Amino acid sequence: MGVKYLTDQGPDGTCLGTTSSDLVAFFGADPVAQQSITVTTVETTVAVSTTSAIWGFSTSTQANKVIVAVDEILKLLANLGLGA
Repeated sequence: MGVKYLTDQGPDGTCLGTTSSDLVAFFGADPVAQQSITVTTVETTVAVSTTSAIWGFSTSTQANKVIVAVDEILKLLANLGLGA
């Protein structure tokens, strides 16, 4: 069938969708509108050593915010068909 390119070769690149309600899909997934994300920032996180071989976070709040952020990213990727 051959490869089809989506570009006008303009210097500013290619945009998919012009508004947040435009539907976009990848790899045959169902098209979806722009997804919202609840995590806007992850707390400043510093890895600390609890022993010579075990690393963790300074607080449980830091660890929880990182876990929530990663979960949100994974959901967004799955919703766009970029991950399962």
